[in-house]
Amino acid sequence: MGHAPVLLAEAMDALALKDGGTYIDATFGGGGYSREMLARARCRVIAFDRDPDAIARGHAMGAELAASEPGRFTLLQGRFGDLSAETPVDGVVFYLGVSSFQLDEGGRGFSFRMDADLDMRMEKEGPSAADAVNKLSEPALAELIYRYGEDDDSRRIARTIVQERAAHAITRTGLLADTVERAVGGRKGARTHPATKTFQALRMLVNDELGELARGLSAAERVLAPSGRLVVVSFHSLEDRMVKQFIAERADAQGRGSRYAPDLPPERAPSFTLERRRATAPSDAETETNPRARSASLRWATRTDAPPWDELEPPALAPRAEAEWAKLN
Repeated sequence: MGHAPVLLAEAMDALALKDGGTYIDATFGGGGYSREMLARARCRVIAFDRDPDAIARGHAMGAELAASEPGRFTLLQGRFGDLSAETPVDGVVFYLGVSSFQLDEGGRGFSFRMDADLDMRMEKEGPSAADAVNKLSEPALAELIYRYGEDDDSRRIARTIVQERAAHAITRTGLLADTVERAVGGRKGARTHPATKTFQALRMLVNDELGELARGLSAAERVLAPSGRLVVVSFHSLEDRMVKQFIAERADAQGRGSRYAPDLPPERAPSFTLERRRATAPSDAETETNPRARSASLRWATRTDAPPWDELEPPALAPRAEAEWAKLN
C-alpha cells in the first residue's frame, strides 16, 4: 500500500491556510500534508522528520519545488519535540504514529507482515525493539504491553516471550509475532493479528513517542502566533487522550463546575480557544478505501495571545518498563 494521508482535507480545513502564511509540518513522513498545504495556498512550509529515509524522500520533493517556486519549502531532520521557528507561525500540524512507508518497508521491522530484523527505530540509532524484547524483565514487558498496547493478555504474552527468549534470542519480527500468537492461543477469529498491540507498545517505547508528543505540543504552543492553528491527527487512544487533555486544560474547557457550583475562574490565561470539543473521525468512504484510517482522530485549537504555559509532562504510564529501558539507552 502506498502513502495515503489520512484526514487530509479535514486537516487542511482545520489549519485555515492563507496566502503568505508560514506553517510547520511536524511529521513530514511521505510528504502528503506538506504537498497539500503548498498546493492550497501561496504559503511557506517548514517540515520536520526524525527518519533519515523520510528526509531522503523529502529532499527529492524539495528539489522539485525549488525549481519552480524557491523558498516555499524547507525540510529539517530532527524530532518534533525540538521544533522551532525564527518567527511565530500560522499553523502546526502533527500526523502521529508511523507512515505507510515505514510499515511497508519490511526491513525497518515496524510490521510483522514481512519477516525482518526486529528494529523499529525511527532514527536508526540506539537500542532497538529486539533489545527491549530480550532485555526487559517479565514484569516490565507485561506492564509495557498492558499500558502502551492496552492488551489484557499482557501477562501471558510477557511470560511466553521470556520462555521463548530463554531458548534463543528473539531478533525477528516473524518470531515475535508467532510467539505472541501462541501466548494467546491463536487468532480466535479476531480481525487483527494478536501481536498488533505488542508491536505498537514496543514501537512507542523504542521511539519515546509519548515523550516526544508532550514536548512537541509544548513546542507548538511556543511557536504559534495568535490565531494560529494547532492540528493533530492521532491513531492511538493514549496519544489522542494526551492531545485532548492538553488542549482542554489550556483552553480552560475541562468543565470543572457543576449545576450546584459555578466554574472556578481560570488560574492562568487560556493559551488556546476550542471551537470544537469532539474529535473528527474519518468518513466511511475513507475507511473503506484506506483501512489504516479506522482508528484516526483529528483535534484542533486556535492559539490566543496569552503566554505559553509550562512544559507538558508526559504521563508515566509504565514506570518499570520506562526505567529499565532508560538503562539501555
